[in-house]
Order: sequence, then structure tokens, then C-alpha cells
Amino acid sequence: MHRASPDIDIPYTIRRSNRARRVRVNVNAHTGVEVVLPARAPERAAAAAVSELRPWIERRLSEARRALATLAERAGTVPYLGEHLQLMPEHGRTRVRRDGERLLVPALDTQAALERFYRRSARAEIGERLDRATTLVGLSYSGLDIRAQRTRWASCSVAGRMSFNWRLLLAPERVLEYVVWHEVCHLEILDHSPRFWALLERHWPGYREDRQWLRHNGATLVL
Repeated sequence: MHRASPDIDIPYTIRRSNRARRVRVNVNAHTGVEVVLPARAPERAAAAAVSELRPWIERRLSEARRALATLAERAGTVPYLGEHLQLMPEHGRTRVRRDGERLLVPALDTQAALERFYRRSARAEIGERLDRATTLVGLSYSGLDIRAQRTRWASCSVAGRMSFNWRLLLAPERVLEYVVWHEVCHLEILDHSPRFWALLERHWPGYREDRQWLRHNGATLVL
């Protein structure tokens, strides 16, 4: 169901969900703005949500347009920790293999195979950096999960289990290192108090620049 709020001129679609407990707004680079309504919510709640969240929606739409432009500019390459690897499709191949600055990829179902490659690589790249950082500070973590979180890049549980988004491998290496140190500091201080940021500054000076890069470019870290 397509709508456009007359006072803000933002097109959106409505989807009703029996599982939804509140109004939710999603912004996707390919499908645009979607408002998820609980089954019995009045339709006007969608327009109200779009109106209220206009600055956030416009910011997300701008990020989505930038992400699509970035994808268009890659011209058969993918980023990998600051490098640009050339995609080389091969018929009959089922698994991605790196060959220097090239990625040998399946000619069919390339996207899914690439994600599996990045997930495998993320475990190795992040695990190595986590081990090095925790050894330096004399701390330990209880486990590592590689995920595709929608709203965060990484997390550290109370029990010290680490979760990282595989898309971090699409960022420059320094940004990945920043996120690793961010989570390692959470092993000592779980909140984001001034003490935490001071600790992070001590271990990763200039973290603000990397944090800003991720905030500004995070939407472009897609395959």
C-alpha cells in the first residue's frame, strides 16, 4: 500500500503485522520507506510516524542514496580492509577464493557466495585482532560471534562474549581496529561513561575520527 504524506512529501509504503506491538519505520536503499503498523493501528498512525521522524528518515534516505552511488562506482570490485579486490566470475565455481588482488567468485549466486567469504574472513581477521588487543591489556573474552546485525557493528556481553558485524571488513582497516578496541575496552567498562571514552582514548588515540567515519559511511558498507 503506497502513500505519501501531503505535509512532508515523503513517499512510503504501509505493511501491517500481527506481531508488531508499535509503529516502526524502516528505510531501505532499494525499497524506500516502509511503515510497519500493528494490525489494529489506524492508518493515520503511519503518516504521523513519518512526519515525526522526518529528519531521521531524510538522513537515512541520503545515506541510502550514497550507498547506491558507492556500489555503482565499484565497477566489478569489492572493498576489503582498504583494498579493492577485482571480482573474477568463474562458471562451475561454488566457493570464493582470494588470489592476490583478485576474488575468484561463482558466476551464479555471486552475492551469497561473497557474503559467506566475508563471514569466514571476518572470523579470522577479527579473531586475530581481538587476541592481540586482549593480550596487550591482560584481559580475555569468552567467545566470538560473526553476525549481520542491522543496527550495530559490534557488542560485548556481560559474560565477555563478542559479536561483530562481518561488514566491518568492507571498511578501512583502521576502522575495524577501532571497533575491536571499543569492544575490548567494554571488557573493563561496560557503559559509555567518560571513564570508558578515556580508556578508549588511551588504547586507541584519535578514535573520534574513526567513529565519525563509520557514522558517515556505514550505510555504504554493503555488497
